Amino acid sequence: MPPTSALLVIGAVAMGTTFVLTPVVIVIARRMGWVVEPDARRVHTKTMPDVGGLAMVIAVVVAMGVARMWDVFDPMFARNSEPTGVVVAAVAMYAVGFIDDLRELSAPAKVAGTIAVGMILVTMGVTMYYFRLPWLGVFVPGDDWMPLVTLIWLLLMTQAINLIDGLDGLAAGIVAIAAGAFFLYSLRLSELKLITPPNVGPLVAIITVGVCVGFLPWNFNPARIFMGDGGALLLGLLLAVSTSVVGGRADPTDQKYFGQTWFFLAPMLIPILILGVPIFDTLFAILRRARTRTLATADRRHLHHRLIEMGHGPRRAVVILWCWTAMLSGVVLYPAYTGKGSNLIPLAFGMLALLMFTMLHPQIRRNRG
Repeated sequence: MPPTSALLVIGAVAMGTTFVLTPVVIVIARRMGWVVEPDARRVHTKTMPDVGGLAMVIAVVVAMGVARMWDVFDPMFARNSEPTGVVVAAVAMYAVGFIDDLRELSAPAKVAGTIAVGMILVTMGVTMYYFRLPWLGVFVPGDDWMPLVTLIWLLLMTQAINLIDGLDGLAAGIVAIAAGAFFLYSLRLSELKLITPPNVGPLVAIITVGVCVGFLPWNFNPARIFMGDGGALLLGLLLAVSTSVVGGRADPTDQKYFGQTWFFLAPMLIPILILGVPIFDTLFAILRRARTRTLATADRRHLHHRLIEMGHGPRRAVVILWCWTAMLSGVVLYPAYTGKGSNLIPLAFGMLALLMFTMLHPQIRRNRG
């Protein structure tokens, strides 16, 4: 694996490129009319550019290009189609979201586009090899099941980030924290030789951190630009790739670390815990909309909307959700780096599920007191 310092440099390239390009995208978006108007569902009160993901996807391409030209990354790129697959899929995923930002694609059309992008990943070899389920053992999907597993994981991640993107800086901050935590987690697995190099996961994770941190100064309240569906779907894809190629390739035969985080629950459940806030919010949104038979209709009943209804302002609501993500990340990283406290993981899952049930239950009553 490349040294950590080299990975951090690539993350800095992604951050700097996003930060520099975003104001350029703001100007272009206003001139081209790539803006979104306020409505009953949205929190903002003025016309805003909503194609900030354009700066992000360019930064991803630039950062991967710099890594490709750097000798230290040669083992990762040599005779390996995965980095190219990540770049092609990222551009294609952003294109789907960009079209949706401009023309409002139907839900089936967006799902179809996501499936097409997922097939690009499968074709280029960006898939998980196996995964461990808690107390059930290791499962190795065959060639027939591998595309389905990859597509389900991609759909889960992209929709989770897309649905949580409802307040200034919320999605970018949560993804930055989650990707940063998973970057540290993947480094730990690499140090213990539990993932076989070269693995593109840590590189994709640190690039994800970079584009989010570079975008946040322009997106935090009061935002000057939104990332749009293109940006949200892009970040979801990057998270899906980094988590699947690390968690889905952690050596399931090494029993030396049995009982620690990655074997106590399984590597593929780690990102579900780190991203517990948007994932649980997504699941409750699906159940809520299925109950009212409005699956394709957006609403204002997401977790961040509930926090605002409870009296928190937009900034405070965003910071609260950032803190939840950071605490869940800490629950994962503490056992991974100390070898202690693995029993915290199931407890954290239970507490998060209970908290989400309390906050998102359809019968919750707003406190007007």
